[in-house]
Amino acid sequence: MERLSNLGIQTELCIVKTSGDVFLDKPLHMISGWGVFVAEIDDKMLSGEIDLAVHSMKDLPSKRPEELIIAAVLKRDSPYDILVTSDGSSLEDLKEGAIIGTSSMRRSAQLRRARPDLKIESLRGNLQTRLRKLHEGKYGAIVLAQAGVQRMNLELKDLKYKVLDPERFVPSANQGTIVAVAKKGSSSEKYAKSIDDLPTRAETMIERRILEAVGGGCIVPMAVHADISGQKARVVAEVLSLDGTRFVRVEENLPAEGSSEEATALGRRLLDMGGKALIEEAVKAFEAR
Repeated sequence: MERLSNLGIQTELCIVKTSGDVFLDKPLHMISGWGVFVAEIDDKMLSGEIDLAVHSMKDLPSKRPEELIIAAVLKRDSPYDILVTSDGSSLEDLKEGAIIGTSSMRRSAQLRRARPDLKIESLRGNLQTRLRKLHEGKYGAIVLAQAGVQRMNLELKDLKYKVLDPERFVPSANQGTIVAVAKKGSSSEKYAKSIDDLPTRAETMIERRILEAVGGGCIVPMAVHADISGQKARVVAEVLSLDGTRFVRVEENLPAEGSSEEATALGRRLLDMGGKALIEEAVKAFEAR
């Protein structure tokens, strides 16, 4: 809203409660359907109640209503994960069997790969709620997106954090990125494009292409991160088993622009390397619950 206002475009805020905001008693992968933070907002946009929707980009499913378009991708904040503790401990410093809070299948699998002895427990709620639960001693540590803490300018008080190694904890596709969605061909789309960040759009669209090629939704432990430097994008993508003991991984340099076909091919290669079997295994485990 502030960025549009700086361009002389005035807006009015409309708060929409979504399924992901309301049903906090279950892990995200246990809530039926995809787009739990998005669907209700899409409905309001399609009905004409709102003109622009602001989302965390990693909440947007790869398959979207044809009438809606990602009109603006804001400059990316940190895409990395952080380990928050009371004393600034690193992952290696945590005591054996420590309880770690996260609701992410990807983070859970990566944590189990790095430290099989840790006990992973679900953690939902807004950032303040998650930090409060850590402060109360319900967890030995929690894993969060660094961007969320930075954006909200939260004071961690006596809590401290360390950034997790991005080579071992490859982020989720589009993590750390905010988008504005509009109806195709609308004046809102035109206005939003004025605040679009092209390098971030290029990175995140590579990630989305790979994600779309692999599939599986939030029940599959999958990570993909593209980092553009000059004319190349370094891409790291992996699919893990739920327990983190098995994974397939690709690392490749793609053209920074116009690489949608290469990104799709990379995703398919990840499937052929064993990712498809890991996805089917995760889906089967989810359906059996």
